[in-house]
Amino acid sequence: MIHQFTKENIEAIGNVLGATPKTLGDDVYRIEVKNEEENAKLALEIHLGLEANGKQMNLVSVYSFNTFLQLQNCTAFIASDILEQVTFFGKSGDKTSGLIVDKAAGCSLYANVDESIISGDFTALPEDLMMCGIALSLTESMDDDLKI
Repeated sequence: MIHQFTKENIEAIGNVLGATPKTLGDDVYRIEVKNEEENAKLALEIHLGLEANGKQMNLVSVYSFNTFLQLQNCTAFIASDILEQVTFFGKSGDKTSGLIVDKAAGCSLYANVDESIISGDFTALPEDLMMCGIALSLTESMDDDLKI
């Protein structure tokens, strides 16, 4: 199920990732994900309603040992207990960008993916694009009128 961001459903994100969200200030949350088995960890920060140039947006950032990823204008997320991951995404026209964070402290970023890749026949795509199409196919049911 696709969710808009609220303070209340930040807990759902933490539950899927096996970590407790911490409040860093008004509308800023940090979730530290650890995988002791593989000695991996990352920090996920979610800023709700961040104002920039007179407009509000949601900002999702991931910090790890040697990586920093950021998804601006994030409009919604899908928290999946079955996949043990949370997919954060935003749309601009017919392009979708998604940042996926999993319980094992892994993350993937897919940026500016054309709608035809997400909604098309995955088996007809080159291998590298197939993974992206499958990963972001969850976002297909996103309502175009969904706003922050």
